Formats: sequence, structure tokens, C-alpha cells
Amino acid sequence: MESSSQTEFSHAESDRTRGTSHDVVRGTIDDATRGTSHDVATLKISETFQSCQGEGKLTGTDSFFIRTSGCNLRCHFCDTPYASWNPTGDQLPIDQLVAMAVETGLQHVVLTGGEPMLPIQITSLCELLRDAGMHVTIETAGTIDRELVCDLASISPKLENSTPDSQQHPRWSELHQQRRMPIEVMRSVIDRSIDHQIKFVVTSLDDFAEINSVVRQLDVDADAVWIMPEGVTIEAMDAAASWLKPYCDDTGYRYCDRMQIRWFGNRRGT
Repeated sequence: MESSSQTEFSHAESDRTRGTSHDVVRGTIDDATRGTSHDVATLKISETFQSCQGEGKLTGTDSFFIRTSGCNLRCHFCDTPYASWNPTGDQLPIDQLVAMAVETGLQHVVLTGGEPMLPIQITSLCELLRDAGMHVTIETAGTIDRELVCDLASISPKLENSTPDSQQHPRWSELHQQRRMPIEVMRSVIDRSIDHQIKFVVTSLDDFAEINSVVRQLDVDADAVWIMPEGVTIEAMDAAASWLKPYCDDTGYRYCDRMQIRWFGNRRGT
């Protein structure tokens, strides 16, 4: 998309948005922010867009995505480097973001990144979105805890396979390794959330020794665990599915496709 300060629509605008009154939307936001400092807070936003959720238990759900810019990790296979390795974006007021979400007429908002839990202002954004009656999913690596409640915490713990090369990126390799797996923080995020899912990005069957250990430490049910192949092409995902799906069937874990790639290809705004 050309500018992160404008909403990119990946689908035809929902019928539910027709006839929406801007005055009604503004009234919703004004009521939610009156007497607070929310309306002057801003977040650095990489992009916003309307699309279908392509991963996890809400796959196929029309959603408004707000992608924050900045991350405390550096996964070597990151598919959104413009929000992590080379973070770009604009500072947008929180009340503007809430208004944009409400104006879509959709019920679901996804806060993603980068790492959306990195800025403390995410707490206010989440609160105001839920006050406006929206279902909020937060897609996070689970390395940072905030005093907030979301409807779905979609936690993607970063396995050893995510660590950047120590020769090419010595500083980030060390920092990433130190930060990537704080089990107690993940437990706290799970406890605060109304619902949760745990998504792992897998590159080989060798990853499952670490996955099984993390699942035991988090004490989550197998059907809350989603296994997703690393890859940004349909061919790569299909190749991985041939050995990942049988393993998921045997363990009770859930196979997680990346439907946004099948629907739209690997591109921004989807």
C-alpha cells in the first residue's frame, strides 16, 4: 500500500458499512475517550487494511487489521520486515484508528505487527476497540505482557529455528535468543485473555522436541496448538503439508494453513 495512514481494502467493502453515519462513529469514539488521554495518544502504524483472517481458529473471518511498526525480535524468516527489520510507518492517533475500525462495519479487529505489545499505547487501543463492541485478536510472540484484556491472544512462540545467523547479525542473534521464549510472560498473556491459541512456525520435524516442551510448560491443550509451515509460496506450503499434517493427526495438534497466501499471494495488505 502507498501510505500506512490510509486503509487499504483487500475485498469489496462490506455491505454492513453502507449507510454508516460518520456522526454516529464519531459519537462512539467521543463517548469512549471522553475524560481520558486516549484521544491524544498515538501509535506508529505500518499499515491498516481490511481482509480475511488467513490463520488459526478464525480463518475466513472478515477483519480489520492494524499492523504496528517495530519489534523486539528479529526472526530470520520474518515475512513483514517493513514492521521489524526495517520498521516504517506513520504516527496515528488512537482515536483515528478506532474510528477507522468502526467505519468498516466489521466486528473483528486484528492487532498485529511487528510486535503489537511493544508500545504501551496498545493497551488503550485494545480497550477502546472493545468498548466500541469489537472482537480484538492480538497476534504476538508472547514476549511482552501488558495490562490488557483481548478476546483472542494468538501467541506465536519463536523457536530456535527463528534465530538470525550469528555471523551476519551477531547483536540481533544474541538479543533474539535472549528474548524469544519467556514462558512466564506467555502464561500471563494467556491468563489475561478470554481465549487463546498457540501458533508455531515449523521448518522440520526436529522442531517438535522444542514445541512439545513449550506446550508442556504452558500447560495448554493440544487442540489450542496450531502448527504452521514456514514459507511464503503455495508450493512451499504444500510440500511441508505432506509431512506436517500426518504429524498433527498423530499428536492432536491442529495444522495451520496460511490461507492469505493461497487467496492473495505473498503481498502487503492481506
